[in-house]
Amino acid sequence: MKKKLLSAVMVCALGLVGCGDDDDKDPPVEAPKLNSSANILAFLEGKTLLMTGANIPSHPNGFSEDIDFGASSQCYQSVTMSVAGGNFKVDSVPGTITDNVCNHDAPKNPLSFTSNTVLIENVASDGSCFDVTFTFPGGLVQEGRGGFTTDQKTLKLELFFKNQSTGSRCANGAVGTSSSVTLNGQPFTGNAVQTYAIQ
Repeated sequence: MKKKLLSAVMVCALGLVGCGDDDDKDPPVEAPKLNSSANILAFLEGKTLLMTGANIPSHPNGFSEDIDFGASSQCYQSVTMSVAGGNFKVDSVPGTITDNVCNHDAPKNPLSFTSNTVLIENVASDGSCFDVTFTFPGGLVQEGRGGFTTDQKTLKLELFFKNQSTGSRCANGAVGTSSSVTLNGQPFTGNAVQTYAIQ
C-alpha cells in the first residue's frame, strides 16, 4: 500500500515538473496599427490623454505661456482630453501669469470644450506623424501635426491656430521640427509640442 501511495505521489510530482508555464502563457498581443485616421481614432476611443508638468510646452499653439493674452493666454497647469465618438473633450486648467512668468502651480477656473470635428490625414505607416485639424465651436480651429511614440503610450501634438502657421505639417518634417515652421510670417523658434500620456 505504501509503495502504491509513493508511486502515485511520484507520478503527480513528475506531472507537475513536466507541466511548464509555457503552455499557460497567452500569445503576445499585437500592437494596434496606427496607419490610418480610422485606426487612430479607434485606438484613442474611450481613452484619456493627460498633459502636465514638463510635458507642457513653452509655446502652446505657438504663443509664449509667459505672455498675458487675457482669456486666450497659453499658461496651463494641466490639459486633459477625453476621446468619445471620434471627438475630443478638452478640459484645461489655466495657470496664472505673474510678472510675465507662467505659474503652473497657481490654477485658475477650469475650461471645457468639445471638438465638432477632427480631421486626420497623411498618416505615416507607423503613426509617428499625421496631419490633424481640430474644429471647435465658435470657429476655433487648431491645425498642425501629431504622432505616437513607438510604445504607443504617448501622443505628441504640435498645434497652431488656423492660418497662422506654415511648415507645420508632416510633409515639412517630424513633430517638433520647429525649424520648418513660420508663425504669422516669422520664423518660429519656440516649442509648441504638447505631450500627452495616454491612459
